Amino acid sequence: MSSSSPDAVVEVGQILEGTVTGITHFGAFVALPNGKTGLVHISEVADTYVRDINDFVHENDTVKVKVLSMDDRGKIALSIRQAQPRPQGAPYPPRGRRGGRGPASFEDKLARFMKDSEDRLGDLRRQKEGRRGGR
Repeated sequence: MSSSSPDAVVEVGQILEGTVTGITHFGAFVALPNGKTGLVHISEVADTYVRDINDFVHENDTVKVKVLSMDDRGKIALSIRQAQPRPQGAPYPPRGRRGGRGPASFEDKLARFMKDSEDRLGDLRRQKEGRRGGR
């Protein structure tokens, strides 16, 4: 499936094994067999809503990833959820407008609304604390 040679060619659509080297609030960085690193966006970690990526992956975990895209600047987009085996004919769950796979379900819209609301409340709280500290 994949070789561990730094010269190994990585192609879009390929499924590889890699090692999680870093985790951020928006995704996980995965070292690939060719020595390059790709990013698994948080929306590509699991078929369910992922609030905290640490609930699904940890640094030094070995994960199977599918190569979604590579750009001319060397950025590699990866997916853990699309690398998982699916029953024949079972589609991937829709991801709304951003994922380009059809309309978002009510649950997806609600989860997005809740996340946006929490983000806005957090921003407001930080702004309020900042004003208090400056007086």
